[in-house]
Amino acid sequence: MFHADEIAGLCYERFNQLPRRGKPEPGREWTLLAAVVQLTRCADTGDVLNDSHAEVIARRGCIRYLIQELHGAVSAGDSSVFCRADQRGKWKLKPGVSFLFFTSHTPCGDASIIPMTDSESQPCPLVTSVKGDGGTDGALKRKAGNQSVPDIHRTGAKCVPGGPADPLHPGVGYHSTGVLRVKPGRGEPTLSLSCSDKLARWAVLGFQGALLSHYLEEALYFSAVVVGKCPYNREAMHRALVTRCSQVSDLPAGFSPCPLEVFQSSLEFPFSQAQTELRHQAGQGRISPCGAAISVCNVTEQPLDVTANGYKHGVTRKALGTAKARRTDLQTYLDYKQASESYQQAWTELRGQAFPLWPRGDRDLLLFH
Repeated sequence: MFHADEIAGLCYERFNQLPRRGKPEPGREWTLLAAVVQLTRCADTGDVLNDSHAEVIARRGCIRYLIQELHGAVSAGDSSVFCRADQRGKWKLKPGVSFLFFTSHTPCGDASIIPMTDSESQPCPLVTSVKGDGGTDGALKRKAGNQSVPDIHRTGAKCVPGGPADPLHPGVGYHSTGVLRVKPGRGEPTLSLSCSDKLARWAVLGFQGALLSHYLEEALYFSAVVVGKCPYNREAMHRALVTRCSQVSDLPAGFSPCPLEVFQSSLEFPFSQAQTELRHQAGQGRISPCGAAISVCNVTEQPLDVTANGYKHGVTRKALGTAKARRTDLQTYLDYKQASESYQQAWTELRGQAFPLWPRGDRDLLLFH
């Protein structure tokens, strides 16, 4: 068994070992850290596969690692992760191998809608209703002082169009809970779902994705989610990541809602928003989220990758769309994803039973080379 602080400390230590390039400016920029950690029941203590400020980037790095391990298993029978399954041509996890997910902050979206307490460093002021001239409730007023009205943490993730909207009532009635939300962010609006929604999806479909499902006997599930020190509520995490999909049925063989465990560490990420605000000094400029993302993965080819504001670090706008800006070993893969029949069947059941409003992405974006 693992301890939440051990996982958090391991991830923070690995982040500290990374080169300076792409890291936030101390005292002025803040960011998040996410990682997938491989656990093996043996003398080893575990292996950090990928860490970044984004849950999705961490999961992508894990998939890169799994592809490398699967290639080694198929070509040379050499893998610390996979062994042959009973079904011909399929593979499964070796006994004793599991994966957990770490994030330094509560995932955005539904899991972040949690009660506030007076002792917390609150990310937004509390809310009360203000009486208008006619004695009726008028605009909402925010203030940071003592408050008699219970309140909740806000999430910047917006409700998916076509479903329940946020009531925006004072206090605990501000948000709807249990609904799909598009991810908050700077720049153009996005169709990407919040990290809470994506983790809930992975808890049913597995985190391996459609392509790896061609080769695996069963979906791969995170055994647990560990969250660093931050505003956190176990019931909200369970609601967002587990309860919403726990009754999904009629899934194909190899898929099943995962009884995900959630834990919190007492260790805080040094580059969290709260720590950045504490360390900020006059003259450093406005506090802001870091525009760079660092992805480090336990793979042989290009283990470290840095992007800035969505673009590969060091690639000019003139080079965008050229071989310098993208990997050249990828083929058009929409057909391969669709051909993973069991995975697509499981996704159809999940969407129909739990997430009917999950938006479909532009298929043209999957026709890349």
